[in-house]
Amino acid sequence: MTLILLEALAALVLLLLIVWWTMFAGRKKGELPGQHDALPPAAEPPPLAPEPPAAAKD
Repeated sequence: MTLILLEALAALVLLLLIVWWTMFAGRKKGELPGQHDALPPAAEPPPLAPEPPAAAKD
């Protein structure tokens, strides 16, 4: 039982370490100014095609 709790604690610590690393691993001074200004606006996805009618069962 103690071994399972230690393993769960180790997994939690590892998860927190990964989250911490990804949160603060960016640029030292943040994003570059105007970096997102040059991006075109996102295109809307095409509308979904209507489903064909179901075949009648005999």
